[in-house]
Amino acid sequence: MTNYPHPYLIQFSKLGAPDIGYISVGENAKDPLPFEVQRVFWTYYTPESIVRGRHAHHRTEQVLIAAAGRIIVTTELADGTIQSFRLKDPNVGLYVPPSAWHTIQYSHTAVQLALASTPYDETDYIRDYEIFRQRWAQRV
Repeated sequence: MTNYPHPYLIQFSKLGAPDIGYISVGENAKDPLPFEVQRVFWTYYTPESIVRGRHAHHRTEQVLIAAAGRIIVTTELADGTIQSFRLKDPNVGLYVPPSAWHTIQYSHTAVQLALASTPYDETDYIRDYEIFRQRWAQRV
């Protein structure tokens, strides 16, 4: 079985200036992206009272970026390690390995950009917390 790193922040380039604006770039198979992107999706207009995510993956790796607003991502590994990340800068992404249960809360104006290592496949999702613990506990 593959050993994945713990969740970590990725700093994207920030090119530009306040008077003209900025651009950040991530390229496939190059730093700072740790995988080739196979799927891109975004979430927006999520009410602040809603907690999204609540799942892990068997195979999919993701990088989550707050393209606008603020996003709080809480990750949990099967060994019990819990981390909370506050994303608010569009040039910072969070790497989420398959082995991480994650929940996400958004400010009302938040737009989350997600880069995924695999195309969508419902069978890749672990939506039951106890199954997540059983599946990944074998690795620790």
